Amino acid sequence: MNKLFLAILISASTLSTFAQSEVTEQEIENHIKFLTLEKNGGRYPGTKANKRVVRYIIKDFKASGLNAFEGGFKQHFKAKLRIKEGEAEKPLAKTCNVIGFIEGNDPKLKHEYIVLGAHYDHLGLGGPSSKSDKENAIHFGADDNASGTAALLEISEKLAAHKKDLKRSVIFIAFGAEEQGLLGSKYFTEHPLVPVENIKLMINMDMVGRLNEQKHVYMGGAGTFPGGVDFMKELGTSLDLNPVVHAGGVGGSDHVSFYKKGISVLGMHTGGHPQYHTPEDTLELINLPGEKMVCEYIFQTILKKASSNEELYFIAQD
Repeated sequence: MNKLFLAILISASTLSTFAQSEVTEQEIENHIKFLTLEKNGGRYPGTKANKRVVRYIIKDFKASGLNAFEGGFKQHFKAKLRIKEGEAEKPLAKTCNVIGFIEGNDPKLKHEYIVLGAHYDHLGLGGPSSKSDKENAIHFGADDNASGTAALLEISEKLAAHKKDLKRSVIFIAFGAEEQGLLGSKYFTEHPLVPVENIKLMINMDMVGRLNEQKHVYMGGAGTFPGGVDFMKELGTSLDLNPVVHAGGVGGSDHVSFYKKGISVLGMHTGGHPQYHTPEDTLELINLPGEKMVCEYIFQTILKKASSNEELYFIAQD
């Protein structure tokens, strides 16, 4: 009897530890540190380094207990790479989106989906999208978008620890080849793994690592779902943030691909900076406590919408 009681206590302790899983500054830093390693060379599509990053994301998804769709965590596609004017076209690059999900618990609402996304690729050694005059220099992309990828991994882990609270299902996508023209998100929306009409909200994180002293979190698309503007303002304020909320202003990252399919979106970021698309976008400039706050904001957004019975539907914006 004593052994049985001890086993129950250990099991309960383990479950409690898992249920209390939290976003931490250390884990955010560890993720960004790996993603910006020199050997990962700027996470350029089609490279061995890019594949190494994919393996890292899949390993983390599995550790958090995310499910894979039929066919596994990778959604393969070929990317047409951007070139400088006058250059010969490059061969199509083999790359992929990395996708996992948590199934909701409501018999009806589990067939509705909230998507959380962030692109994991960057510019490699520069190329036509670089803002730097340095030739063949690694563009580390700590904010763009190792910060968003780290947030994706941390938020997915925390939501998995709260999966019993979810009525709707949540899909997590690390997009490939965003820097080549939103190619990963375009591919997913053209080859969706669930019915497009069942995706009720897509939240995209692109450059969420540089929260300023005013604690501004910028977002576009809050008017594309019912009550979105007021909801995002009030939730952000309650978390000691100063959200800058736009009803429209859908912007130019991966959420655009979803908006074009008539899906409600939120494009989240912490603002531009001089290091954008240069080799100087490095880990040392990331505001780790700030990114943790942004992660909590997005976690709470998904938790509240995925655990609610409220109807979610698309509202077009000018």
